[in-house]
Amino acid sequence: MLLRSAGVRFALVYAAVFGLSAFVLAVALWYSTLGLLQRQVQSAIRNDSQTLLEHEQLGGLPSLEAAIHDRVTGSSDPDGIYLLLDASGNILTGNLDQWPSGLTQDDVWYELPVRRQGVSSVALLKVEKMPGGLQLLVGRDVRARLQLRNVLRAGLAWAVSLMIALGIFGAVLIRSLFRRTIRNISVTTGAIARGDITRRVAIGGIGDEFDELALTINEMLDRISRLMDGVKQVSNAIAHDLRTPVTRARTRLEDAALNANTKAEMEAAIDRAIQDLDGIMAVFEALLRISEIEAGSRRAAFAPIDLAPVLTDLDELYHAVAEEKQIVLRTDIEAPLPVLGDRELIQQAVVNLLDNALKFSPPQTIIGFSAWLAEGVVQIVVADRGPGIAEKDRARATERFYRGEAARNTAGSGLGLSLVMAVAQLHNGMLHLQDNHPGLRAVISIPAKKV
Repeated sequence: MLLRSAGVRFALVYAAVFGLSAFVLAVALWYSTLGLLQRQVQSAIRNDSQTLLEHEQLGGLPSLEAAIHDRVTGSSDPDGIYLLLDASGNILTGNLDQWPSGLTQDDVWYELPVRRQGVSSVALLKVEKMPGGLQLLVGRDVRARLQLRNVLRAGLAWAVSLMIALGIFGAVLIRSLFRRTIRNISVTTGAIARGDITRRVAIGGIGDEFDELALTINEMLDRISRLMDGVKQVSNAIAHDLRTPVTRARTRLEDAALNANTKAEMEAAIDRAIQDLDGIMAVFEALLRISEIEAGSRRAAFAPIDLAPVLTDLDELYHAVAEEKQIVLRTDIEAPLPVLGDRELIQQAVVNLLDNALKFSPPQTIIGFSAWLAEGVVQIVVADRGPGIAEKDRARATERFYRGEAARNTAGSGLGLSLVMAVAQLHNGMLHLQDNHPGLRAVISIPAKKV
């Protein structure tokens, strides 16, 4: 069925709107032109009747007959029609052969066929009843107006026909353009469905709505491609990072089964295997937590909070940890720090940054831990003096399981900064990784909210 095609329906709607517009324009032109002519003729007849009535009032019947005779014999208005009857219906003067049939009421406009001096014509007429039973008929020959109406009707018919033809042509053209654009999208999406993820919708370069649609679809496809690449990378990273602890746990259990001579040796091997498996569970829990954060499900628990007390508590906790590692934790936390968010998630993100700073900072160095409110944004900064992250690696540092050169030989799963980025984005904020000369300066920016 043709009507099942969106292009056909779109073209039909266009043709219908175009045709209706053309019809309304033609009707408006018709009535405005003929209506103007009609009003002009009626005005001339009305003024002429009023003048003749004034002649009768001032000079009586002879003055009226003389005025009508002057109009009939003169050449000032060749289309004028006049007829004056006495009370008995006899013609006193005028240029009509007889009183037209059907004229019975005064102050009513009649358009009737008449015979004027032996010639058939069509006239617009008005009857004026006068004292003494006299009847005055005043009108205008409207054959020229009828001819003009016929010419105008023919012209409008041709114009409407041309408009209809143009409407059909435009509808076909729009349908062709619509089908070509949709076919472009259909071919691209079909190729992607068959596995060719590299295909993109062609852009015409005109900058119209179809190009905007193509750009949007291409951006979506680029995003899907990046996500698929991320899934592949995560899958590869999981397989790579979990293979070692799983293999180690299996080897220990197998070795204990073959070589353990006492219950204590068996229990020790089992405990070491459990630790390896706990590490694997921690990785999966971190992945699930990041996925939950990125899905935005935690936004339901958002509430106005002041981060200053939260960060102060973390400062007290990590001061002791830093002292054990002979590291100085220098803190500068302003108050208040109002945000709308999840206290637990923000705390976890800051903990990840502090853990990383302590992990990579050598003894006898300083870690800066500061927070302040500026221009409606809460800034939380953790700056260390460790090896930092190379500039070429910062763009990928927040990817899951990504580990730069400086972190390859340290414990960890490569999920810490991914979680921090997810938490920041969940709060409509951002994580910025900067060079601390030397070391890393990590900045969490979160929009402020009055508590």
